[in-house]
Amino acid sequence: MRVSIYAVGRLKAGPERELSARYFDRFSKTGAARGLTLGRIVELPESRASAAKARKSEECEALTRQIPDDSLILALDERGKAVDSNAFARLLQDWSDTGRRDLAITIGGADGLDGRLIDRADTVLAFGKLTWPHQIVRILLAEQLYRASTILSGHPYHRN
Repeated sequence: MRVSIYAVGRLKAGPERELSARYFDRFSKTGAARGLTLGRIVELPESRASAAKARKSEECEALTRQIPDDSLILALDERGKAVDSNAFARLLQDWSDTGRRDLAITIGGADGLDGRLIDRADTVLAFGKLTWPHQIVRILLAEQLYRASTILSGHPYHRN
């Protein structure tokens, strides 16, 4: 299954980009043995609309245009379900076992994701109840994808 990231906001050159790239690279190497590959990382500009509702709507439309129609969608949202790393690994494995080709993981902008995208998502997860900047969410996601691939392959990186 090809795992692609669709994020509102761009990572500038610097330590955040380097760290997320390091974990995405590790995921690419370890995930392949489990049928998990890194697809695209699509960064979309934040909307310049003056109202939050309008910004979220514009960003939703931009995200939706990028995501292949037949993709499984995982929305990252602070109101989503919090799972541990083992459960996240099982989710990835279960989705991969369905034979679906694409998993689209969405990260919203400063105002979060529009309800239409959350409603369309197959699963909505949170990295806890705290609100995180998109740069940190990208790093957390990259590390958890790598961690999940090591869990699935029996690698000792993850300790229970």
